[in-house]
Amino acid sequence: MKRILVCIFVATTFLVSPGCSSTKSSEINAPNGETTSQLEKQETQSMSDNQDGHSMEQMNHDSHSIENINNEDNSKISTKAKFKAPENLAANQQINLVIDIQDTAGKPVNQFDIFQEKLMHLIVVSNNLEHFDHLHPEYKGNGHFEVSTNFPIPGEYSLFSEYKLAGQKESLSLTNISIPGSVTLSKNLSKYEKTKTLSDTKVNLNLSAQKINAGEDIKLTFDLKDNKNRTIKDLQLYLGEKGHLVIIKSSSPLTASDYIHAHALKNTTDENIAFHTKFPKLGTYKMWVQFNRNGKIKTADFWVVLE
Repeated sequence: MKRILVCIFVATTFLVSPGCSSTKSSEINAPNGETTSQLEKQETQSMSDNQDGHSMEQMNHDSHSIENINNEDNSKISTKAKFKAPENLAANQQINLVIDIQDTAGKPVNQFDIFQEKLMHLIVVSNNLEHFDHLHPEYKGNGHFEVSTNFPIPGEYSLFSEYKLAGQKESLSLTNISIPGSVTLSKNLSKYEKTKTLSDTKVNLNLSAQKINAGEDIKLTFDLKDNKNRTIKDLQLYLGEKGHLVIIKSSSPLTASDYIHAHALKNTTDENIAFHTKFPKLGTYKMWVQFNRNGKIKTADFWVVLE
C-alpha cells in the first residue's frame, strides 16, 4: 500500500529592526532581555495524501519533500513559527534564537510528538548552499524552543524547521534571514564529484539510473570506506536511522518546494547507506548525507543536475 507523508508548511519571513536579521541553531539558551526581531507570517499550506514527493511503494522507510503543495486540511491545527533574535547581529558570532510555535490566533501550541528522536529538527543553509547545519532546538515548554548558533559569513540564509504536533503529521516552517556584511563571491562549486573524502571516511555516490529524470523514483546509495579503503564496520544509528539525507534545489530565493528530507532504507547496511526519493523538477541540487561513525556525526555533500 502506497504510503504518503503529509506535511503542513508554514512559511515565515524574518524581519529585524534597523538593518539586521538572523537565524540558526544548536542546543543552547535564548537571549535574556535583548531587543528582539519581529516575524511576519506569509502563508500556511499543507500537502495532500495523494501528492508525490514522499515515501514510494518500494520504500522501506520515509523520504519526504515539500514539493507538491495542496490546500490546507482544515481538520488539523494550523501553526506558525515565530523566531526572535538579538537586534544587533554579525557573522561568526554566537547568536541565541527563540522559536515559538503558535496557532493562527497567536496562542502557544504545547503538545508535540517526538520524531526521529527529537521534537524539532532545524536545517540551516546559506542560500548559495555552501553552508549547512542540522540542529535540534531545546524545548522549554509552552511551545517555546531555544537554540544558539553562529552564521559563519555575511549573506542570505534559509532555515527549515520541522516539528510534529501531537497526533498530526510533520510540519515545516521556512524562515529567510540576512546577515549583514560584505558578501564574497561564491567559490567555484566542486559540482558533480561522486567521491568525497572526509578525515577518516571515503564516501562514494552511486545512482540507480545513469540519468535522473524529474519526478521519477531514484535510489541513491552512499558507499562508505575507511581511509585505508576498507569496509566500514562501526556505523551507528543517527537520530534512529542509519543515515539522513537533505536535498535542496539551487533556487533564488529558496522555497519550501526546494526541500527534500529522506531517511535511510530499513535494509541499508553499514557500508552502503541507501535512500529512495524523487527530484521534482529540472535543475541543480545539493545533497548532504549524514551518518554516525563510532559516535561522530559525518556529513558529506554532493551536487547533482537534472537536465
